[in-house]
Amino acid sequence: MTRSNAASTLLSVALSLIGVMAPVSLIGQQRSSYPKPTELPNPYRLVDNWPTLPQTMNGGRWGEVIRVHVDEKGDIWVFHRCCSVVPAGSATCVGRGNASPPFLKFSPSGQLLKSFGAGLFAYPHGFTVDREGNLWATDVNDEETILGVSARNSDGVVMGQEVLKLSPEGKVLMVLGKEGVAGTGSDAFDRPTSVAVAPNGNVFVSDGHDPNRFGTGRVVKFSKDGRFIKAWGRKGSAPGDFDEPHDIFVGGSRGWVYVADRKNNRVQVFDQDGGFIAAWTQFGQPSSVFVGRDDTIYVGASFPSASAKKGELRGIVVGNAISGSLSAFIPDPADLDKVIRGTSASGIAADSTGAVFAADVGAHNLRKYIKVK
Repeated sequence: MTRSNAASTLLSVALSLIGVMAPVSLIGQQRSSYPKPTELPNPYRLVDNWPTLPQTMNGGRWGEVIRVHVDEKGDIWVFHRCCSVVPAGSATCVGRGNASPPFLKFSPSGQLLKSFGAGLFAYPHGFTVDREGNLWATDVNDEETILGVSARNSDGVVMGQEVLKLSPEGKVLMVLGKEGVAGTGSDAFDRPTSVAVAPNGNVFVSDGHDPNRFGTGRVVKFSKDGRFIKAWGRKGSAPGDFDEPHDIFVGGSRGWVYVADRKNNRVQVFDQDGGFIAAWTQFGQPSSVFVGRDDTIYVGASFPSASAKKGELRGIVVGNAISGSLSAFIPDPADLDKVIRGTSASGIAADSTGAVFAADVGAHNLRKYIKVK
């Protein structure tokens, strides 16, 4: 290689590195301080008595609700734990029968349109709906028996450790992972927490609900047809590593990957190849993350607070998904003295009108907010 060619190569490498580093320096480090949640406005109003849960379904009472998503038609899909409340914080669908299936579809007005999925999940956790209307959901169960009841399905296989793709009618179309088997390779999971689907159909799975067998903390990427592409991250606190990646979302104008890195108290942002962009701590301890097409980010989070009940302030933080700036805070209306165990806003979504939906594990609720000012 000639000296001029070497110089040209070095210059190209330097420019490419600048290009890679620019998002971190310009996006991840724009500000050294952010307003506290209580200093932010709340331009949202809770919609009372929404939705309508039929009396035939647990007497019209919710159990633990883990995820919510709005489909392309504006209908609201809910992934819940079969109206169960035990074990608290990790309620099971095992033994719940057909009366309270884990998938529910509601109209924007709150009318139940469809329900299915009984017998498919032991411990419902992650959930999304792709642009074709298909459902993707994870099961983090890793126990053969729960509360003394077998977690085996009708085929005799222990449910859990997998991601299921279902049609809008409830037909299983694809399975990622090995049902009932923990692993860290390309074809197995170690308690997969959530799933996101990019516009091109690529699938991203956050893996490593705490506790797990192998100390896992990673994101796994698959093609539309379920072929393993790559994985990144490990359990740790360095940029790009994770400690209980609890939720994942692909969205916004740049198609970035957003991960609620819960036990590291940050939202991490990546490109779709796993390139690190930013780590944001201003969103508190996140349990859920959603990004709208207008680049609004919504994070279900908690913050330490000496003045709040149990020393914890909970709510939904609203901000900008490109810069990480904060714009609003929706405080959790639940009385924490009545919450035994489990987070609030464990799942979060917004529709094209700006309405915000929150799924509550701890408070056994599904909330809808509309913007009022």
